[in-house]
Amino acid sequence: MSKPTPNTPPERPNESPSNKQDGTVEERVDTTLPDAQPVVDRVQDTPATNVSLISGNSKPRQYKVNNPSFFMQRGYQVLLVLGLIAAFFLVMVYQTLFGRIEQPQQMVTIEQGQTYYGLLPQWQNQIPLFSASVAKLYIKSQVDAPLHAGIYQLPENPTIAEALQILEQGAKAAMVKVQIIEGKTSKDLYQALRDNDNIEKEVLTAGSDNASIAQALDLAGILPDSVTNSSDPIVNHNLEGWFAPDTYYYGEGTSDKKVLTDLYKRQQKALTDAWENRAPDLPYNSPYEALVMASIIEKETSVPEERPLVSAVFRNRLIKNMRMQTDPTIIYGMGSRYDGNIRRKDIDEKTSYNTYQIDGLPPTPIALPSAASIEATLHPADSDALYFVATGNGGHKFTNSLAEHNQAVKDYLSVMREKKSQTPPQ
Repeated sequence: MSKPTPNTPPERPNESPSNKQDGTVEERVDTTLPDAQPVVDRVQDTPATNVSLISGNSKPRQYKVNNPSFFMQRGYQVLLVLGLIAAFFLVMVYQTLFGRIEQPQQMVTIEQGQTYYGLLPQWQNQIPLFSASVAKLYIKSQVDAPLHAGIYQLPENPTIAEALQILEQGAKAAMVKVQIIEGKTSKDLYQALRDNDNIEKEVLTAGSDNASIAQALDLAGILPDSVTNSSDPIVNHNLEGWFAPDTYYYGEGTSDKKVLTDLYKRQQKALTDAWENRAPDLPYNSPYEALVMASIIEKETSVPEERPLVSAVFRNRLIKNMRMQTDPTIIYGMGSRYDGNIRRKDIDEKTSYNTYQIDGLPPTPIALPSAASIEATLHPADSDALYFVATGNGGHKFTNSLAEHNQAVKDYLSVMREKKSQTPPQ
């Protein structure tokens, strides 16, 4: 009986023995179709199996790829940041040294003991992106000479580099000190300049008077007609009050004309600024009248806190059409006749300035007022006081009525008698 043959598929004609031996499958081509393609081509066109569906891992596998562009991008970012920092630093340096200060051409006074570094806060407030550290480094490396006291003229809208160059020049010139104390007169100023051998005399020549000085300084228009046309020699062309008191330094050989012109410009600016910002309802019709009042306030008190109160008293008296009755005006009107004492006959004498005998303000200022007195004139205290008298212990007593004032006078006289009794005889 024969064994049944296994049910095996018949051999295809195109299979070869070698295929059977190595167990590999050879690519087959269906020759029955004219455009037959290898089977492998159809396999390649089929999408690859997503292994995540088999493994159950929803996150596809990631393979590390050596990508040099990543490091190049990070490098560009670092370079960009460094470039921005460098650009900002350069702008800051440029602004510090070459950024311009918004200001007109003006005179700047440097006092004894001031330093370059002490000027930096002012510049820092005026120049955007100003760096004090950069400025200090520049000063340390570029400025050789110490800051010298004096008056320097800065150009319009200067840079810090230009300003430092101008200030540095001051150390190369010998400087002359010109000191004018608040409350002194223009006559005192003229004499101080005449006595200074290092100041060239161009205006204050022998025989010069008020009219010739005003003409030499070319200050036409700053005086009222009542002053320029006055028959009183003290009043006529008197420039009293128009020069700012302070301590100044000038190079040797500077002319008196330059000194007087500089002091006038400073006083004019202080008066103009204060006038433009004055309090309302003041009894002054012009800046010049305010300058007259400021000079009286300057002479009446040396206590800074009292200036607005003194200003209030005189404002109140003028509004009420009361005479000012201030002793310094008597003294100024007496001129060279004043010997240190005011007598009854001096109070009764009617001069151009004696406010016990004339109504309103005197014709000109009676001293060189400070900027603080000008400010006090145009911003008086909120007070109804009409009188004030010295206390004898420093300062003044301010009162609203004549009765209170008379009592304050008695108190003052009592204090003075007490002090006199305690003074040992000479």
